Parts: sequence; C-alpha cells; structure tokens
Amino acid sequence: MIAFRTSSSRRKKPRVPNGVRIYAIGDIHGRVDLLERTFDRIDADATSNLTSVGIEVYLGDYVDRGPASRDVIDRLVRRGQTSRTVFLKGNHESYVTKFATNPSIFGDWQLFGGAETLMSYGIKPPVNADVDDQLRLAAAFDQALPPSHRRFFANLKLSFTCGDFFFAHAGVRPGVPLEQQHEEDLLWIRQDFLLCEDEFNKIIVHGHTPVAEPEIRSNRINIDTGAYATGRLTCLKLEEDRIEFV
Repeated sequence: MIAFRTSSSRRKKPRVPNGVRIYAIGDIHGRVDLLERTFDRIDADATSNLTSVGIEVYLGDYVDRGPASRDVIDRLVRRGQTSRTVFLKGNHESYVTKFATNPSIFGDWQLFGGAETLMSYGIKPPVNADVDDQLRLAAAFDQALPPSHRRFFANLKLSFTCGDFFFAHAGVRPGVPLEQQHEEDLLWIRQDFLLCEDEFNKIIVHGHTPVAEPEIRSNRINIDTGAYATGRLTCLKLEEDRIEFV
C-alpha cells in the first residue's frame, strides 16, 4: 500500500465511499496489448475482493501514437458492456471528434500521432497531405468509424467524482471551483496545474503529462506513465483510504 502524504491543512486521509473500489487507468495511446494485461490484473484483483463494487475509470487518450487505436476502442466498448466503467475524454479524442467536420486540423493531429490512428482504421495518409488529401482522409475516416466507436467518442465524460477524488484527463485550473472547470483546462492544462501546491477541495487524479513513476502529491496523483513509449500502463486502485497499484 502507498502512503499518502497529507498536507498540514488536510487532517484526514482522502477516501472513497465504503463498498466502492476504484480502478483508474492512465493514458493508453493505442497499446491494446497493455490494455489487455491491465484487464487481467483488474479481474484477478476483483475476484479476490467481492465485498465492494469495482468501478473502472479511464482517464482518456485512448488513441494516437501507438499502433492499435481501433483495437483499443473495440476492447473498451466491449469492456463497458460487462463492467462498471467511466470513460473520460482526453485531448487526443478531441481531434477524433472534430476531424470529420474540420479536416484542416489534420496537420496538428498528425503531430500528435493522428496518422497512426488513421492507419489502425485502414486509412493510409500521405506524408504531406494537402487540402484535397485532408478532405479525402476525413471522409474515409468518417466512413470507417463503426457506430459503436462513434457512440463511444460522443459519450465521453469530462470529469468524474468519487468520494474525496476528482478524475480528469489533464488536471484543473487552480482557483476555479471543480464544478465550474472548463473543457479546455480539463483536457489540456499543464504547468499552471502541475506547479500548484494549493488544495483543490478534492485530490485530482489525472494523466496527460508522462512521468517515469506514478506521482503522488498532497493535492493530485498523476498516473500517465507514457504507455506507448515505455510499455507501462498504470492502474491505480483506491479503496476506503488506501492507495495501491495493480
């Protein structure tokens, strides 16, 4: 079990409600192989504890960079049919949802690994896509996207709260109440959030910024361990006031 270092102003350890067990999963980025192993670890852990309800919270960035974005979405769709799941939106998913209606974003998306996502759906983009290429790619992607994937992307949540924990892809804007956070910050924020040492009313569990090891601070927990590059997909387990990894 990981010891949580509380700040001087926080007297009690943060906790989730009794009878609830949270599994929070970091940025997957097209690594379906690591996702499958994470499912196995969660399932093994769950069978050893039948006294609480397990909820899996996925922190976004399911696509791009890694080789199997389509397979990742397939598996997450199926997982959502058999397990209690919460799927959050990451900044990379914002490109997926905008591309069909705004093909001009392909240049930016390509820098973030969008070409790998298109290839996983059977679409091979040219090296230097011009405006006509972008239109063709967007139309092909729109046709290639299965209805179940379309619903998955459309239904992603921006945040999730359980007990003393608030889950978001990138983090939150300091000084703004959690219930008033803007989508742009929840998906994209970095330094203003990462450098903040103030409390946010709840512990923020996030990904977005890769770290070598899960980072546990008095006000936040970062579980993005750069799966697509490192081969390490982190799963955080929260139960009562305990913080563990599976």
